[in-house]
Amino acid sequence: MSKLLTHAEYQAIAQELNLPLNAFIDGKFQAARSKKTFASINPASGKTIAKIASCDAKDVDFAVKKAREAFDDGRWSRLHPADRKAVLIRLAKLMKRNCHELAVMESIDSGKPVRDCETIDLPETIQCLIWHAEAVDKIYDQSAPVGDDAVALVVREPVGVVGCVLPWNFPMLMMAWKIAPALAAGNSVVLKPAEQTSLTALRIAELAFEAGLPRGVLNVIPGMGPDVGEPMGRHPGIDMVSFTGSTETGRRFLQYSAESNLKKIVLECGGKNPAIVLEDAEDLDLVAEHVVNGAFWNMGENCSASSRLIVHEAVKEPLMKRIVARTRSWKTGDPLDPSHHLGALVDKDHFKKVSAYLKKGKAVVGGKTEQGRYVFPTVIDAVKPTDKLAREEVFGPVLAVITVRSTDEAIAIANDSDYGLAASLFSANGKQALRAAREIRAGTVTINCYGEGDITTPFGGYKQSGFGGRDNSLHAHDQYTELKTIWIDLSDRNAQDPVD
Repeated sequence: MSKLLTHAEYQAIAQELNLPLNAFIDGKFQAARSKKTFASINPASGKTIAKIASCDAKDVDFAVKKAREAFDDGRWSRLHPADRKAVLIRLAKLMKRNCHELAVMESIDSGKPVRDCETIDLPETIQCLIWHAEAVDKIYDQSAPVGDDAVALVVREPVGVVGCVLPWNFPMLMMAWKIAPALAAGNSVVLKPAEQTSLTALRIAELAFEAGLPRGVLNVIPGMGPDVGEPMGRHPGIDMVSFTGSTETGRRFLQYSAESNLKKIVLECGGKNPAIVLEDAEDLDLVAEHVVNGAFWNMGENCSASSRLIVHEAVKEPLMKRIVARTRSWKTGDPLDPSHHLGALVDKDHFKKVSAYLKKGKAVVGGKTEQGRYVFPTVIDAVKPTDKLAREEVFGPVLAVITVRSTDEAIAIANDSDYGLAASLFSANGKQALRAAREIRAGTVTINCYGEGDITTPFGGYKQSGFGGRDNSLHAHDQYTELKTIWIDLSDRNAQDPVD
């Protein structure tokens, strides 16, 4: 974990940043072929940070061409696993060396608190790169049990050219979740960052080239969704797309695949995640800490945010007192001030969307906005399971509280959702907790804590929260590979011999 600096020191770094402005293709920065640009806006100030290259289908074609050349000639795909590992570890070291620069760049581009960028996002990004790098030369292929007359090898091979489409809420971390296993497996990558948050992806691509990643292996093309994302989804030269973002947009990539080359699609989409507190939950101070963190971390701009508190009536009153008190301690303001827990929402449109939800119930704490950028952490009580606050993904710092009278009712309400990404459950009864965890339809269920597991555990969702694969763990590594069977006949029988 890197050391937090002062507010003044972070402001000074922001003033001195050398910002990347162009696409990174074939090992160098290049302007969009159209010469068009778009404004990268600082969510906390509303001011333009930089004019970024606005790419389109021609840039996608060029990036895919260079990625395919790199894959086919084997400069990376056929490099020894130990050599691929060494490059990725050098990239991780370069990111650590430039940690303050990357943290500030991420903060001013996304509105995220610099304290989170510095102490959570960057360390986990670096750990993800190192973990998948270390896995490269430790994953064995298989031999199938086919008897003495043959040898059957089951081997993994890289998919080819992988398209990665990133969200704006965790730009660096989501980039690592995708490129670390994709590159470790030997693929070439064409990556589209969210148009709101392009800076760190471009800088990391530059650092990757400095670390020794061959040209053409990692290409970053910023731009709008219709101009870059859709052409990537439809491109016949892309073998797979890994997407993180809204369920609505994720559906489109399935459509693009069906209408083009049937490329593999992996989707990590939205969530409306429950935090279930049963009547026997212990240490309500700790429960409140986890609930508040789960609901408001990263301004609630988190697909696994615990946006529904489903609480048993027997413990509701004492728990709510603790939640309200803890919520009031979370400071909101300038993202470059490390004393602030919450920063600015990513852009004006998202601010308007989140603000509208504040009017759909009576807040017991919060419910306020400031400067058209900040939404204070808000807890809304007496929400019904059928209300929009209980069913729609707010993607902001808004916690909806639903009261229940039994464990069965809590689980039924938790599962009554189009989503199934994550859930947390609080109970002192281990058997009851495990049974409930089995019954909850979600990709990750935590017991007596909020979390997403770690790099060793797969992350993804049921129902409309995901499709086609999982991030993190060796399961993520496998989804960027194809399985091939190689059959070797060892029998003495002549193929032309007649059958008895």
